[in-house]
Amino acid sequence: MSRSSRLLLLTGSLVMIGCRQDMHNQPRYKPLAGTGFFGDGRSARPVVEGTVARGHLRIDKARYTGKEDGMDVTEFPFPITRADLLRGQVRFNIYCSPCHSRIGDGNGMVVRRGFRQAASYHTDKLIKAPVGHFFDVMTNGFGAMPSYASRVEPDDRWRIAAYIRVLQLSENAKIEDVPADQRVALEKIP
Repeated sequence: MSRSSRLLLLTGSLVMIGCRQDMHNQPRYKPLAGTGFFGDGRSARPVVEGTVARGHLRIDKARYTGKEDGMDVTEFPFPITRADLLRGQVRFNIYCSPCHSRIGDGNGMVVRRGFRQAASYHTDKLIKAPVGHFFDVMTNGFGAMPSYASRVEPDDRWRIAAYIRVLQLSENAKIEDVPADQRVALEKIP
């Protein structure tokens, strides 16, 4: 037998040994299939009471519901930074502006195409509404508006609520609201 034939035979033998089906054909149950192994007839054990899926421990009720003692919260559950406002603006433009428009007046493209009028954020009722109200509406929906809980993460809903506050302030701003040192720069703009 030549050297190349022996090498080929050795390689073939190694390949055949590596193709064992032991790992593929081991005894197992399909998920939720019945079995006689456990007394209750199930193949899987029930989840231990109180088990919380990773990433879903929601101790801070206000942060994840927008409510405390059944009332809408009046303050944000975490400090809002400029980066949060910018993220809120991006999320608002994606999810909210089609109905509410980019300025929040309720005349978005969907409304202009004949669908139901969206709420304007510039009404007295919504200007005076606590921030928890906006979070709650995004989470649970209201009227014709569906819930966005499955599409927008809770912290992003708070960022959108913060951006709505920015829109409200910008629409009703007065020159007296601008700090004195920055008014000079504004007055120089033609």
